[in-house]
Amino acid sequence: MGEIKFDVLNARVTFKNVPLHTLSKFTFKDIDAACAEFKKIPSVDECIIIQTASRVEIFTVSNVEIDDSPDARRAEGKTLVLNQIKDTWVSLSSLEQIDIDHFDQTLEVYKGDDVYLHLLRLASGLDSVVVGKQEIFNEIVQSLENAKSAGVSGNILNKLFESVIRLAVRIRDTTGIAKDVISLGDVAVKLVDEKAGLDSKKKVLVIGTGEPAAMLAKTLKKKDIAFDVTSRSIDRATGFTTILGGTPLDFDNVLAGFDKYDIIFVATTSDYFLITYERIRLVMEEKKKGTLILDLSDPRTVDEGITALPGIKLLFRDQIAEIYEESVKARVGIVPAVEKIIEKELPVLSARMKRLDA
Repeated sequence: MGEIKFDVLNARVTFKNVPLHTLSKFTFKDIDAACAEFKKIPSVDECIIIQTASRVEIFTVSNVEIDDSPDARRAEGKTLVLNQIKDTWVSLSSLEQIDIDHFDQTLEVYKGDDVYLHLLRLASGLDSVVVGKQEIFNEIVQSLENAKSAGVSGNILNKLFESVIRLAVRIRDTTGIAKDVISLGDVAVKLVDEKAGLDSKKKVLVIGTGEPAAMLAKTLKKKDIAFDVTSRSIDRATGFTTILGGTPLDFDNVLAGFDKYDIIFVATTSDYFLITYERIRLVMEEKKKGTLILDLSDPRTVDEGITALPGIKLLFRDQIAEIYEESVKARVGIVPAVEKIIEKELPVLSARMKRLDA
């Protein structure tokens, strides 16, 4: 029997190991209610959930065995806190059997100092989709406030999150990692706005469900611009829109109604041309108004031959790559400074938490 100790645990599923269109199946409809359910697990005293478009993370404080971790599939493993967290997660989400069967390979689980390090990196902007982006810091702050209001967090998680938030503010201010951060979506939307005007009256389509498409969706949503989303699979489009907004549509239906769109963003990983002259010729020949298409795919998935059709203006990723890559390069140069501060502060944070634990 291992030693029983009061411990902090983080179980997470993120964009790093699950496609964004699949992540929606791991989400919780009611985060406060989900925290309350996790707290029903024997020995779990506190819970905070961070749920965004790119991650679902559960933080708990519990009594756990630190010396002995039997296989979850064996009878003696059923009583472990982690296995009960998995079971509760499955019961509260819309996971399919294939996801449940591979849950152990999908789920990342950390304890103690590894949790503190991860939360520091996340709040400082190192582990977000766009390095340095302010949104993830705001979401951490909001998650703590929500947990406090719902009464599901407690002394230990409150102290941890408050300490990390204070440190992250100092790190961001000192290093400037959050200064002038722009995503691929920000640059793309700005270019389209300059070329064709982008407002709520325009009919907008996003083709793709990967990270570039997610950045587009976030920027469009922030600007209150409605948009449709399509992919080679309607399930992907549906999962994507569940967490990132937009209206999911079947790809074949989109091609048949291609002429109704004013702005089309293409951000896929296809290895062939999705949009060709022949596929859209009949529907586009009679269109009266112009259509602007921005292909952000790498390699390109829109055939230049479509520009032979009247009113079509085609732009490529090359036209924004320099601006975006300069922004990325500037932040990459700051990352070592952020990591150095985190390396220095982690032992201090760990010691503070141990005193609290004692």
